[in-house]
Amino acid sequence: MSVRDGSAAVNRVAVSAYSIPTDAPEADGTYEWDRTVLVLVEAAAGALTGIGYTYADAATARFASDHLAPLATGRDPFDGPALWAEMNRHVRNLGRSGVAATAVSAVDVALWDLKAKLLDQPLFKLLGLARAAAPIYGSGGFTTYSDKQLRDQLGGWARQGIARVKMKVGTHPEDDLRRSEVARDAIGPGAELFVDANGAYSRKQALAFAERYAALGVTWFEEPVSSDDLDGLRLIRDRGPAGMDVAAGEYGYQPLDFRRMLEAGAVDVLQSDATRCGGITGFLKAADLCEAFGLPLSAHCAPALHLHPCCAVTADFRHLEYFHDHALIEAMLFDGAGVPVNGVLRPDPTRPGLGLEFKHKDAERFRVWAGDH
Repeated sequence: MSVRDGSAAVNRVAVSAYSIPTDAPEADGTYEWDRTVLVLVEAAAGALTGIGYTYADAATARFASDHLAPLATGRDPFDGPALWAEMNRHVRNLGRSGVAATAVSAVDVALWDLKAKLLDQPLFKLLGLARAAAPIYGSGGFTTYSDKQLRDQLGGWARQGIARVKMKVGTHPEDDLRRSEVARDAIGPGAELFVDANGAYSRKQALAFAERYAALGVTWFEEPVSSDDLDGLRLIRDRGPAGMDVAAGEYGYQPLDFRRMLEAGAVDVLQSDATRCGGITGFLKAADLCEAFGLPLSAHCAPALHLHPCCAVTADFRHLEYFHDHALIEAMLFDGAGVPVNGVLRPDPTRPGLGLEFKHKDAERFRVWAGDH
């Protein structure tokens, strides 16, 4: 283990954005896309560089470079909590949610990674280990998929030993039950089936679909109505079938967003996304709120980034979303991205920090913006 001498300071913050095409057209209940933008933050202290990232628009990269990189430059990387608070104060009049929150998230993750690298320790050691591995669920099943694509993807995950898989619904409600039957047939009776409407249904639609999905063994109904409709989520939670969890929270940007959702009794499982909610610092705060309210936590997307904090939280941790797009990007552009074995991801104890190194040469063809401080 390295001994820190107190002389480390962040001497460079580089921000860049990469636009990576999807392997097929994709859609959920309320959105369509054909590419994903990765925003990367690199914070250096001497010869070591910490990396953080988020999945957002390239505007996030420009925001991070203009407003947050100057705050981090020259700072002690071990003063993360002070910088986290300062960044959130700084963006107060710029809009704390959305672009600002994702930018704060990427910078915060980079500093956590840098701290662990300065100590020559994997990040889970710095955070404290609560579990040796993170259970995952395969996530995809986009509404643009043919029946064959749906079968191949979800059934493939089940055959790999991933015990739960999720599909998108809501674009064409009249087709959702038939598609869910295709998915159930593909994964067999032993795997759990999740559905995610991304807020596409009305309250009464969602109630009706919940009963029909339950007959197919669906155990997870994500954003059956908009996550802004806390009363609607509470209605589905209270009146939905036993054995079906109502989940939301991926659009929580501040601790107050999670507190409001939990106080409203809106979910059975809270989702939190460290690429949106203020980085690892914000993710840990969401986990503490779950513990205080006695509810489980599930991590949303970005599996390589979430792995170490998921293994560290002491809350009732349910699982980590192994999202198709992000898993492909992380395997392609990050050395050290883990591969699921028997339905779990395990952090590599031999690699410091998050255990990731960015493949700049491989990523160059996707780069759409870069800045440096």
